[in-house]
Amino acid sequence: MNRTEFVYVTATMLFVAFALGWFAYWLLHRFTRVSQADLGELDQMAQSLHEAEETRDQALEYIQTREAELNNQIAQTEAELRAAMDGLRDARREAEEMRAYIERMNAD
Repeated sequence: MNRTEFVYVTATMLFVAFALGWFAYWLLHRFTRVSQADLGELDQMAQSLHEAEETRDQALEYIQTREAELNNQIAQTEAELRAAMDGLRDARREAEEMRAYIERMNAD
């Protein structure tokens, strides 16, 4: 193989490598291209996701507020129940004392 043949073979190999690289780039670019419709759909999905996150945050805030209100109502109801039970206990004790007093008065 003389010098001229070597140059031609090397040039041909380089051209074939360039052509294969360009073709691979073209195929990759063709299959990974995103259309404007896809971008619009992605924007719409992002907006929907943002709105859903805002709604979730509002729901969590409402739940926390409502839970605090209900806990406060439970505490108040328990305090009222304790007061009512104490009043009932005092009324029973007073009724027992009155019965005992009436029985002593009737026994005398």
